[in-house]
Amino acid sequence: MAYQPRFSITPALLGLVEEISALRARIQGASVELSWIPALQKDTRTRNGHASTAIEGNPLTLEQVRALEEGREPIASEPRHRREVTNYFAGLRYVEKHAEVPRIRHEHLFELHRLLAHEVMDQGTAGAYRTIGVRVGDHFPPHPDDVSPLMFELLEWWNAGSTELSPILSSAILHYRFEDIHPFADGNGRTGRALALWELYRRGFDSHHLFSVDEYYWEDRPAYYAALAQVRTADEDLTQWLEYSARGLVHTLARVWQRVIRFQSSHPEKLILSPKQERLLGLIADHGSLAPAEIREHLGVSKQGAMNLLTPLLDADLVEKRGNAKTGKYFLKGA
Repeated sequence: MAYQPRFSITPALLGLVEEISALRARIQGASVELSWIPALQKDTRTRNGHASTAIEGNPLTLEQVRALEEGREPIASEPRHRREVTNYFAGLRYVEKHAEVPRIRHEHLFELHRLLAHEVMDQGTAGAYRTIGVRVGDHFPPHPDDVSPLMFELLEWWNAGSTELSPILSSAILHYRFEDIHPFADGNGRTGRALALWELYRRGFDSHHLFSVDEYYWEDRPAYYAALAQVRTADEDLTQWLEYSARGLVHTLARVWQRVIRFQSSHPEKLILSPKQERLLGLIADHGSLAPAEIREHLGVSKQGAMNLLTPLLDADLVEKRGNAKTGKYFLKGA
């Protein structure tokens, strides 16, 4: 028998879905220059990689994760922490590559988990359902003998029943149910969040791969874990979890919209950014502001080289300088 999620469409949930739809339409309708899309996607991958591994205790900063995404070696980092992040990037690439696969099978889950958990598992085998009992806080997931049948039911629902629902709801349901079954001995959190993202990609909700919902979970981890646990205390009623997840999407899309605004030039002529200018804007966004010396240090450029990068951004009203010649710093316009 296929898995059948239980929930109610409350006025609050309906209002959140409508707000999400409006924000998504605004983002899709924005006149984003195509040259910006790779930079937005790259930034989102970095934020996803940082947030999802940080939820599991990885201490690398966003800037260190960005260095790994760019193939650089972050300073003062442990091999295992680097491996967790590079594994996550490999998992994201797998999800992106298989975004349009018509039917998800066990083998897809095994490969995704193998990529995410390679050489970072504390127990069990990467790419194989668990053969041991596990405990997650106060939750005791199903017996190992029940894992494969339960995952078969979940996959049946994902491949058929989920398509009758908005991807806003189906991605959240998939996320919860996977975590509840906890089919692998380790690495379930990262895998479950990647599956929720996969559902948004498959259903065309995030066609440009610009959303990083994991940041919302990471910024208030206790609320995230409490929302998952609440479903069990509510006798598997998913309503409150769906409302929580929808609020996360609203928060995420509002943040994406601000990023799109920042990435657009108000100058009547289109500004085509160089890779270093894209990098510079990302650095300013992450740090809040940067002094000229900090810009030169991060980008490895001379004083004149920094000004060559900054001048077009200043002219296009993407960046502004605040302060005097000695103490001035550069900020994103309107930040």
